[in-house]
Amino acid sequence: MPWGEFKDTAAERRIFQSRTLFMVVMLIVLMGILLARMYQLQVIQHETFSTMSDKNRVQVQSVAPTRGLVYDRNGVLLAENRPVFSVTIVPERVENLPETLAELQRILNIPDEDLERFQRRLREPRRPFQELPLRYDLTEQEIASMAIHRHELPGVEVSAELVRYYPHAEMTAHALGYVGRINPQELQRIDPVDYAGTNYIGKSGIERFYEDLLHGSVGYQHVETNARGRTLRVLERENPESGEDIRLHLDMRLQQLAFNLLEGRRGAVIAIEPATGGVLALASVPGFDANLFVTGIGVEAYRELNESPDKPLFNRALRGQYPPGSTIKPMYGIAGLDSGITSRDREIWDPGYFKLNPNGRRYRDWKRSGHGWVDLKDSIAQSCDIYFYDLAVRMGVDTMHDYLTRFGFGEQTSLDISGALSGLAPSKEWKRGARNEPWYPGDSVNLGIGQGFMLATPLQLATATAVMANRGRWEQPRLLKEVIGDQPSLQGPPPATREDIVLADQSDWDYVIQGMEDVMHGPKGTARAAGRGASYLMAGKTGTAQVFSLAEDEEYEEEEVRERLRDHALFVGFAPVDEPRIAVAVIVENGGSGSGTAAPIARALFDAWLVGFPAEVTPVVAEARPEESH
Repeated sequence: MPWGEFKDTAAERRIFQSRTLFMVVMLIVLMGILLARMYQLQVIQHETFSTMSDKNRVQVQSVAPTRGLVYDRNGVLLAENRPVFSVTIVPERVENLPETLAELQRILNIPDEDLERFQRRLREPRRPFQELPLRYDLTEQEIASMAIHRHELPGVEVSAELVRYYPHAEMTAHALGYVGRINPQELQRIDPVDYAGTNYIGKSGIERFYEDLLHGSVGYQHVETNARGRTLRVLERENPESGEDIRLHLDMRLQQLAFNLLEGRRGAVIAIEPATGGVLALASVPGFDANLFVTGIGVEAYRELNESPDKPLFNRALRGQYPPGSTIKPMYGIAGLDSGITSRDREIWDPGYFKLNPNGRRYRDWKRSGHGWVDLKDSIAQSCDIYFYDLAVRMGVDTMHDYLTRFGFGEQTSLDISGALSGLAPSKEWKRGARNEPWYPGDSVNLGIGQGFMLATPLQLATATAVMANRGRWEQPRLLKEVIGDQPSLQGPPPATREDIVLADQSDWDYVIQGMEDVMHGPKGTARAAGRGASYLMAGKTGTAQVFSLAEDEEYEEEEVRERLRDHALFVGFAPVDEPRIAVAVIVENGGSGSGTAAPIARALFDAWLVGFPAEVTPVVAEARPEESH
């Protein structure tokens, strides 16, 4: 600008005004864009972003259903649920797991065994954000310590849950089974929705067979959480449906008595109600504490049980397979009469031994001097081996196998008793396939007295005895009596599949049962001592099962044989004879004499059921939520 000229203020004002106007317009445009964006976020997309916000602070948690309770026939509580406080960890929410575990170890003094179990579960397949238990059953002092340090341990919670508890654990472990934590294999087959939030599943016995009935249906709740993932409040809840309570045929008084009678021994007792097939007692002794397995048994505790010479984990009642010995003779009596091989009038001479041919081996009778002239009824009462050696050879293995299977031997015949083995009813085909050998006449001789290849479980013996008591009518054994709920249509035991045994002459049942009655009450009955003084009539059959073989003329001296090599003592029977209310099978491992050891146990069970229980057998009732050697 040349000297002397003045500034053009009007032009500068126009420039300023235009710039100001531009800025105002820009601000209005930007403000409009901001307001439009705010409108979009707050109004148009409100639901979308509200949901996204809720996902950050609101979580959906599954609520495990309460497992159904189990009662005996009289309302005694057999399986319940108890609240337990435990320390759990969600690994996904823990920044430094080793440091967190070290801190928890300092606070709670966690055993190394619990830490090892936690590390093992950490490596196994599991659901995302699943709580893993570290320590169960906290004391009040430990709960207080965790409350003080809670803010220092993100991802760590003290949670309360209902855990299965068995009040009569040792006596009912083999009948009820137990629940345990879901393992990786079970995780693959269960419904992930139905078992969301559930850590336990039935592992064996009734707990496993009726899992669907006892489990219930899962519920859900919406909870508000803080930044550490801890629950602040419950916003909404859909309650789970509890599992159904069930009542069993089992009678805890009889179960306890069976355990008392077998105390200090190894053995099994099965008692069945013939009219219904209901299992009144299922005792395998020794038992074990099923509660140890619910939250996870320790290595040392499991090793002690597993390596015990008395095998408490072994279910002798269902899985113990023993030669039935002479307890099978009444069933052979029915087979011989119905097949026409023998008759009620047929007698044989028993010199104390049996020969297949004049120059052959001598098969000895338990009574060295023999029984003289005997018919079928006498042979059952006195347990004459020679009569049944001869009968077995005359019948042949095909006939014996046919009738054995009709009585349920060699098969699993129960309706809801899981884990039972089928035993072995040998046949020609079986021996050819298993041994690659033909069936020899000597095999039939041994089979005729329940020895040789034949194996039966105590459950099978009790079942066959109940069929005898019913005169051929089958009621398959079952544990479930009823569902204590509002849904009577819920599934109970599977439908029965067995056909009754119908004889050509139905009076043959009473003839053979008369022989069994003479076992208990006859002047020469092998168990007459056990039957003496009874106010009712009972039918029974004693037996022994050899643990090792004897040479042809070698005699069995019980006192000289080591305890665990002595014969097993067996007894089967039912009472009363005319209207049977209870059928039992008893086996005492290495008990020696069936008449001296097993029969008195059965007599005590009969007396308790028919006359009255002794005063010491009184389980607490909970309120329902609705012979000689033969």
